[in-house]
Amino acid sequence: MEKFIYKKSAGITALSASITDFTYKNHSHKEYAIGVTLRGIQQYNLDGSLQLSYQNGVMLFNPEQPHDGRAHDETGLDYVMLYIEPQLLLEVIEKKDIVRFSNPIVYDYRIEQRVLSLANAILSEKDEALCSELLLSLADSLIQTNLSTDYKKDNALIRKAKDMLQTNLENVLKLDQICKELNLSKFTFIRLFKAHTGISPYQYFLNCKIERAKQLIEKNGDIYSAVAECGFVDLTHLNKHFKSVYGTTAFGYMSHLN
Repeated sequence: MEKFIYKKSAGITALSASITDFTYKNHSHKEYAIGVTLRGIQQYNLDGSLQLSYQNGVMLFNPEQPHDGRAHDETGLDYVMLYIEPQLLLEVIEKKDIVRFSNPIVYDYRIEQRVLSLANAILSEKDEALCSELLLSLADSLIQTNLSTDYKKDNALIRKAKDMLQTNLENVLKLDQICKELNLSKFTFIRLFKAHTGISPYQYFLNCKIERAKQLIEKNGDIYSAVAECGFVDLTHLNKHFKSVYGTTAFGYMSHLN
């Protein structure tokens, strides 16, 4: 039985999930994603290597880090996940430049308990002030163990390509126009983009459309304007892609938040 429950508070989205046969498509999030495996084994590919998170494993995903996900075996999987906007986490830890998690999975009881406390507070709709305090506790424990400022930034060309992809979400992806602007052949660009980001330009573009639709649903509670503004053919088209990344349809996600 697949179950996905989303709630949002203090700028953080919490997910409680149980999956057996469901498989996440390769995707990334603009947010930091921090989760705990409660039961079973979570299996996913991250930066080209297979990861297994066993019970009590704390999973740490950096912004725009492509990954998929599934239960390792037929016994299935229960887990919780927090999605934290980069600027919010940086504000909490009082850093200006983006930081990265240096390990994808840690087994640290203190971090695990703080993730669970914050997730439970959001999912049970506790006061926003409490959620903010619990975020601070979690951030403090992360700083001491697992954050690094040492990582390669996007080169200027990839940054420009990402900006161009993100500013045309309501239209069909026109690779030829982007390649002309960047003065690259189409196949050189696809190869270069994938080498830098771990995801193809089309996957990145689709991912941005889905993320944008999610933001619009959170902001306006209007699913049909999200369909139109993000260039999906219809609600069925949006629901199909939304489910492959978030486990639930766009309609299901909206009903959780209300």
